[in-house]
Amino acid sequence: MMFNDSAHILEDLLSRWHAWGKSYKANQQAPSDPMFRNAKTGRGWDSIDEIIEDDLMGSTLEAIDFHVSEMQDPHRTAIYFLARNLYTGRSVWLSKRLPEDPLERGVIVAEARNQLTRRLMAAGVM
Repeated sequence: MMFNDSAHILEDLLSRWHAWGKSYKANQQAPSDPMFRNAKTGRGWDSIDEIIEDDLMGSTLEAIDFHVSEMQDPHRTAIYFLARNLYTGRSVWLSKRLPEDPLERGVIVAEARNQLTRRLMAAGVM
């Protein structure tokens, strides 16, 4: 049962991480005053709980991004494509960097999931 729970948690986090990564846009604005660089727009319609939850999720997604970036290929590539498939709800996205044989690819994806789960548990994210 514990494996099942951690697998579902990881899948949810990877789907959110992919959506978060898609929404990233490089800052193309002119440099601003350093005093205001960390200022956020007003969110008066959000409750305090929603603001805290958003900040916590943002920190979680940044941690996932860091740990995935620290993984070696082909496991890092497997996580990228697994996250994309989870986000879209389809298992159609593949990579030329991963084996074409579904069994070999499945072994690499399973190893990548296990590596990432261990990393996130050690970091206190899961």
